[in-house]
Amino acid sequence: MVKKEDRQKLHGHKSFVLWFTGLSGSGKSTLANKVEEILHGFGISTYLLDGDNIRFGLNRGLGFSEDDRKENIRRIGEVSKLFVDSGIVAITSFISPFKEDRKSVRKLLMNDEFIEIYTKCSVEACEVRDPKGLYKKARSGEISHFTGISSPYEPPSNPEIVIDTEITSIEDCTNEIINYLRINKYIS
Repeated sequence: MVKKEDRQKLHGHKSFVLWFTGLSGSGKSTLANKVEEILHGFGISTYLLDGDNIRFGLNRGLGFSEDDRKENIRRIGEVSKLFVDSGIVAITSFISPFKEDRKSVRKLLMNDEFIEIYTKCSVEACEVRDPKGLYKKARSGEISHFTGISSPYEPPSNPEIVIDTEITSIEDCTNEIINYLRINKYIS
């Protein structure tokens, strides 16, 4: 039987999940994409899971109610676990607003396989960035259950990495994540 360790050996690196969480507009996707580019450049097998490839496929039938959000994160967690089992680094970029849901995903994996990255940024700064105009729509009532406005976001209590995207450049944030991975021997 082929085991996770065999697949990791084949890929030449450890497998794990980088779980980016934070408000809409906090820089999760930008950072996730930059980190994936760097890891790929190092010869590390990665796969990025985000709203574009999950919400329109696997989770197409889910809305934004609290129950649907929980199910969305549960499914993403299960898919992430499959990637880790296959020897690949899974990079996820989802608001994932509820602590309990992120904790449930963490429990699916071994202790050192889940790296929670909190992209810390105030609602005010996210609203200024708001590339899709979502905050404006949420404030006007066009979007209900919008995290940070009409639905809560529960910041992580003890994430492995906190990236303050409000005051730190994308390049410096990316370097901080890569340095964490090096120092903790996820990558060489």
